[in-house]
Amino acid sequence: MEAGVLLDIEGKPIHWHVPEGRTAASLPDSRVLWQIIWWNRKRVGGFAHTHPGKGVPGPSYTDVTTFSAIEIGLGRPLLWPILSEDDGAMYRHEGPGKYHYTRCPQTIVAEWADLLRKLTRKEGA
Repeated sequence: MEAGVLLDIEGKPIHWHVPEGRTAASLPDSRVLWQIIWWNRKRVGGFAHTHPGKGVPGPSYTDVTTFSAIEIGLGRPLLWPILSEDDGAMYRHEGPGKYHYTRCPQTIVAEWADLLRKLTRKEGA
């Protein structure tokens, strides 16, 4: 089951996102999440989520359209970490098109990553 976490500009969790209706392949649209993003708009740095399977995860078309919509709404770019069972990658908008997101060179080493994976496996709260 996919799970997500809203991160501040220092990469610390603001809100854990494990809504009802999530599946192994998607997180449903959530008014609550959109409100939390807006209420924290000055300190939001990104949103991490999980993808099923192993290996380096890449963003789906739904991911990049969502990334773009949030960035347009906030008026600035964010970082978009995606974790698989055993790896992770961070993405950011590079252009030239509005859906052109590229992988950042940094490795995801964050204290929230293990908890996000546990939430994906339905372990944890």
